[in-house]
Amino acid sequence: MRSRKFLKAEQAPLVWDAPGLMAGVDEAGRGPLAGPVVAAAVILDDRRPIPGLADSKTLTALQRERLHEQILARALCCSVAQASVEEIDTYNILQATMLAMRRAVEGLRLKPAKVLVDGNRLPTLDVLAEAIVKGDARVKAISAASILAKVHRDRLCRELDLEFPHYGFAGHKGYGTRAHLDALQLHGACVHHRRSFAPVAAAFERMAVQQIAIVAGPDRIGA
Repeated sequence: MRSRKFLKAEQAPLVWDAPGLMAGVDEAGRGPLAGPVVAAAVILDDRRPIPGLADSKTLTALQRERLHEQILARALCCSVAQASVEEIDTYNILQATMLAMRRAVEGLRLKPAKVLVDGNRLPTLDVLAEAIVKGDARVKAISAASILAKVHRDRLCRELDLEFPHYGFAGHKGYGTRAHLDALQLHGACVHHRRSFAPVAAAFERMAVQQIAIVAGPDRIGA
């Protein structure tokens, strides 16, 4: 007769994650009406922890800038990439975001064994990957990526502000604030605006109508 010990099933633990380096990935700039969408990938160094890492949205600009420099100095490697306004309008904002994320991962100096991505969608990658909802608040590497992406994009917006100061990019960072929508109404859209976004499409349509009116002249309009 078989013993109780023999009849008791035992299951060996299964390890699904490949051993090796882990990268965190996040993006900044999906919602704005202008500018590229930016993604970052970060592989942290466990031997050089960075206190204060958190979701970039919960940090002040000064805290983000300070942590940004610490991440660059202490992480094993980092990569920041983006998808252009033209790519956003061609592929849609979701696919452009996935493209920026893939570029960020591919730009890492070291190849990770696994990639953790903030959110519920994954870019096409050649490594094991997992999407984590609210990962920017739960996973330090994703927090670090969110900070790099946010700081990088904010700096880009300050550069856009120097080129087109009447839109106020340095303040609203391209988001559809009242001031930004008023500027679109008054000045029309510029080359950095996303034509596939409704308020910008409306602005381009107004600009086209105005151009037609100018070409037609007052006599044609009144006819």
